[in-house]
Amino acid sequence: MILNEFLQAAAEVVGVENLLLGTDTVGFDVDWRGRYQGKALCVARPGSTQEVSELMALCMRHGVEVVPQGGNTGLCGAATPSADGNQMVVWLGRMNNVRAFSEIDGSITLDAGCVLETVQNLVAEQGYFFPMSLGAEGSCQIGGNIATNAGGTAVLRYGPMRDLVLGLEVVLPDGTVHDWLTPLRKNNTGYDLKQLFMGAEGTLGIITAATLKVFPAPKVRELAMVTLHSVGQALTLLHRVRRSLGERLLSCEIINWAQVALVLKHAQGAHWPFAEPSPWCLLIEVTETLEGYDLRGALETELEKALEAELITDAVVATSQAQQNSLWQLRHSVSEANKLEGYGVTHDTAVPLSQQGVFATEVEQRLMQAYPQGQVLMVGHIGDGNIHVIHMFQRDQHSAEQLASATRGVHQLVDDVTLSLGGTVSAEHGIGQTNKARLQASRSPQDLALMKAIKGVIDPDRRMNPGKVFD
Repeated sequence: MILNEFLQAAAEVVGVENLLLGTDTVGFDVDWRGRYQGKALCVARPGSTQEVSELMALCMRHGVEVVPQGGNTGLCGAATPSADGNQMVVWLGRMNNVRAFSEIDGSITLDAGCVLETVQNLVAEQGYFFPMSLGAEGSCQIGGNIATNAGGTAVLRYGPMRDLVLGLEVVLPDGTVHDWLTPLRKNNTGYDLKQLFMGAEGTLGIITAATLKVFPAPKVRELAMVTLHSVGQALTLLHRVRRSLGERLLSCEIINWAQVALVLKHAQGAHWPFAEPSPWCLLIEVTETLEGYDLRGALETELEKALEAELITDAVVATSQAQQNSLWQLRHSVSEANKLEGYGVTHDTAVPLSQQGVFATEVEQRLMQAYPQGQVLMVGHIGDGNIHVIHMFQRDQHSAEQLASATRGVHQLVDDVTLSLGGTVSAEHGIGQTNKARLQASRSPQDLALMKAIKGVIDPDRRMNPGKVFD
């Protein structure tokens, strides 16, 4: 490769001002948590699908590896270039246009660089609702949400990102553009090829646009927080609320007290709405699209029954949007608080709902026995089995070698419990660099061989996001 020739050609594709070199790439070289530090050959900021296509064709001719990057908010290092300085980062943030909105189709078609919160607001302005919601929604991008198959807090009702996608536009490693943006709800003509790119973390191609489902906007949203003693009680309450309110149940988020305490410590303005701490708390959000239904009354009735049955110890129902925001802050500030606190060994495990109580109890007991110098934090989506375990260490009390050793040991311990209960080591965060070894242990050789075979067909030169997932 003649480097100057390649860089000059790339600049001609995206414009000199949109090809970053040298120190200008610094913000794109490190992951959000600062765990992975790379060095990009350059950062290209295309403004259209055509420019992405031309960049991919150019990289193929020159043998340059490509790392797609959206909002760079991932937790597994999937969007970080390697340290050898040979990879081009393709950042999609300039591609942020809405292409179409259809009430009849119940869909919105937009560029992959659109920020999630912007999409939520745009859809709301049209009187509709886009349910994907997560802590990084103010900066994460739709393409990254799809590439990692993001979960979020509304999976209980609407499913992960994969379930919200009707169509995709994708650029392959050789520059070929595949337009599957049709808003069809049913299409049984052979393999559903777009599904390959959801959750592939940029290892097969670059998602440049998507057609997403939108839903009627709720007329009413009610949010409650309750305190309780165990995950088992939370599961029983979940079952009762779901049986009573059905599809009105949007979110059910659980947090242990150790995690709440860190949020109160680090998140400005965070407030605990109860007089006393509690081992666990549960956020329950319900919505209603019909006029005249007394949603708050129905929710309060269920909570009163739960208090009488001693399933919960206390409850508060938000009476204003400000109170709802305050309660949600305790959940959405978790990642930022943990980043400020220390070195967290994080897990994205999921087990069958019926096994969550066993999982939480056994993991906490085993972690505290093996690593008593750490702190066990738990937070997650109890309605879909995805409780995140974070074992928090203080950086100033451990060397880098000690933290690396502890990380391996904590992962092994948590994974042993997870897999013994029929669970998965990654429910919504993906594999990236962090979980490559854990993927090998959790999927069969036949599964891994099939994944690699698919990769070999679409990306035979292995230039798309190398070093991630199973490379």
